[in-house]
Order: sequence, then C-alpha cells, then structure tokens
Amino acid sequence: MRAFGPVPSRRLGYSLGINNIPPKICTYSCVYCQIGKTEQLSCQRQVFYEIDGLVDEVTEKVDELTRRGAIVDYLTFVPDGEPTLDRNLGKIIKRLRPLGIRVAVITNSSLLNLEEVRQDLEKADLVSLKMDAASKRTWRKIDRPHNSLDLRAILDGMLEFKGMFSGEIITETMLVKGKNDSDEEIQRIADFLGSLQPTKAYLSVPTRPPAVKGVLPGDDQALMKAYQVFSERSLSVEYLIGYEGNEFGFTGDVERDLLDITAVHPMREDAVQEYVLKAGAEWETITALVERGLLLELEYQGRRFFMRRLPKKH
Repeated sequence: MRAFGPVPSRRLGYSLGINNIPPKICTYSCVYCQIGKTEQLSCQRQVFYEIDGLVDEVTEKVDELTRRGAIVDYLTFVPDGEPTLDRNLGKIIKRLRPLGIRVAVITNSSLLNLEEVRQDLEKADLVSLKMDAASKRTWRKIDRPHNSLDLRAILDGMLEFKGMFSGEIITETMLVKGKNDSDEEIQRIADFLGSLQPTKAYLSVPTRPPAVKGVLPGDDQALMKAYQVFSERSLSVEYLIGYEGNEFGFTGDVERDLLDITAVHPMREDAVQEYVLKAGAEWETITALVERGLLLELEYQGRRFFMRRLPKKH
C-alpha cells in the first residue's frame, strides 16, 4: 500500500503517509535510517508509480478514514526513499488538492539545487528539510550521500527555496553520537539555520533501530548545547525526542494496516499491543506475521520494535 496511517507525527499531528518511492531508493544512505540500508543510491529523478493509481489509493484511504471519524491533519510524503526523486511529485500534490487536506513533504534536501524540485515542493503547504551537517566531512560521515551531490549546492538550494516558498519550512537535525554532535559542527549547523530562519528548527535523536549497528543518539549534553547555540541564532528551536504516542488510525484490517504502517514507521511493542487491543484482535495476529516473515522484531535502546520486512530489490 502506498497510503498508510494516519500515524501520530511529532511534527504534523495525525499524518496520512504517502509512500511514493519504492524501497529503498534514495540519494543518501544515512547511518541512522529507520528503514535500513539504501539499496539503490541514485540522484536520477524518474516516474515510479502511475499518478492515477496513487491518487486513487490516497483518496480511498481518506474516504475510509472519514467514514470512521478519524482525523487527518496532513497528507505527508514520507516514503521508503527520497520523495523528490519522484518526477511526478508536483503533479501528485496538485491532484490531491481537492481532498482539502494540507500537504507536507519530508525531504532530505539533497535535490534542492534543482529548480524543478523547488517548483514541485513549492506546491506543498509545509516542507521539512533535513540539516544534519554543514561541513562536507561530517555530511559524508552521517548522511553518506551519492557521489554526484555537492553540499554547497544543496545549502544554496535550500536558501533559494526559502526565498520563493510561501508555505511553512521546518528543519530537522538528527544528532548522532560521535558523528555530528561536536561543538564545532553544531556551531556550523546553527550558523546556516540562522540564515535560513525556518519556522521551527527541530533537534532530534535516533529513536528507532538504525541502518548501521552501533549508531547511538547524541547525549543530553550535546542536545543542550545545540539548543543553546540554535537559540542564540534567534531560531525557534524545539526538541523532537519524545515518543509520538500510540494513537494510530486503523481501518479494521489489522494485518494490512500494521504492515502498511510498519513499512515506513516502525512501531514500539506497546504501540502494537494497544493497536491490536483497539482493533479487537489477538496477539496471535502479530505472532503469525512474524512467523510468516512479514514482520520483523527488532531491539533498540532496550525496547522492542516491529517493522515490516521490505523487499531487497525493486
């Protein structure tokens, strides 16, 4: 399914996810990525799904949720890869407008140097830009970009987009221990964000199982330092380190809903337990999905998560 949720988002309230990129095609292979290692590192924009089919799927999902009285605050492009790789992104956003729901795109910012990408993103109501590093060495260490990408061009593209976009821009900086949490890198990031001046600059840490073993959240001291430095640049800064909660939407088909959600949004064990109870199902449903190899059990930071097993190749 290419429409999933709604899921409780730390930024967007109740967000109906749109998965417009097959797993796992991305411009980056971030060490902390929650959906695993990038299988196809690419910067080539292309058409992945037929527009009518994707729009129909989202529309059907919205209609279904509306009948159940569920709230949808945003239609959010948050796929199994980088959403701006989709050459049809702008056209899809335009086609979704009649639903009357705000549209958000969560991007890693890597293609903002392209005018066509900026024009596509301009059609959204809110765009979340990733900003993990402001120095090339750190950027390559944490985001592991495609070799053709240039950090300076990306940063310039972000500033140019800011100048043309009438909607809301927020940023997210993921602090990873030993990667980008040094005083020097935090200062560099804050300097750039100070010139960008997003509506909100979020500081986050990995809260779900990462792509690379041994990746750990930045510690409390690094978070506090970053908060102070960001604030000194007149940024509206908030921590994005709390758990989203367990209020996931459901349609009644427990297996389908769980597999749709966990394909891009791993769920904590307590969230799955609450979800199963809310749907009037039994825990054996989860056990069966694990035994069939459709759902993975993962441990991270002392907690158990469930994630859909994704295909290795598109």
